[in-house]
Amino acid sequence: MLYGNESIAHYSKANIVVWMIMAFQAGVLNVGGFLACHRFVSHVTGFATFFGVEVSKDSLLHATGMLAVPGFFLLGAMISGQLVDVPLRTKKKPRYYISFGLIFLFILTVLIGGMQGIFGEFGGVLDKRGYLLLAILCLVCGLQNGTISTVSHSVIRTTHLTGITTDLGVGLMRVLNARSLPRLHHEEVRANMMRGGIILFFFLGSIAGAFVFFRFAFAGFALPALTSGSLFMAMIYFQILKKRWRRS
Repeated sequence: MLYGNESIAHYSKANIVVWMIMAFQAGVLNVGGFLACHRFVSHVTGFATFFGVEVSKDSLLHATGMLAVPGFFLLGAMISGQLVDVPLRTKKKPRYYISFGLIFLFILTVLIGGMQGIFGEFGGVLDKRGYLLLAILCLVCGLQNGTISTVSHSVIRTTHLTGITTDLGVGLMRVLNARSLPRLHHEEVRANMMRGGIILFFFLGSIAGAFVFFRFAFAGFALPALTSGSLFMAMIYFQILKKRWRRS
């Protein structure tokens, strides 16, 4: 991925590190959004459920907010498609550094805006300012998930666990039936280790995020700002600086 590969057939150490950091980051963001405004930011299904509930209560503001926020997840996925998927399909270089740069920028916006009171009280009643926070965090998750899902041909998803847990369950049965499926055995063992690692790091991110946000409130977004900033710098190095240094 760091070098623009379209496939994850080769589980390089660099790629695995990126995937695990992003899963950790997603866990932090999810718990941060939940503690800040009582909603998960990577669970689009949940917003559809809340939308139905709010419509039944004739709450136009909250119903509109619940419907609009997943739209930002979709927008994030669309942006990642333009930056990563379209270049890959047209045999051009995917612009990972821009995608990761936007993720870093939006998380930094949440960190600074939250500490300045732009998004209201941390853990307070969900209002218009809370929906703005949810929209930005959903945009980040859409960007992150779209970027990784595209480059892995939808094998890897780091912002939610439903799909990856399903894949793990199917993959485990393929391993247990190795005699009937000998050609898939080696590949599935590696894939299952990767899937288990993503689930583990998502949980670790949730645990770390809970400790940080309970203590520091909006300042806790410094943790995902640090991880996203590190990934952004890594993309700048591998996609731009390293090539220039080689040429010179």
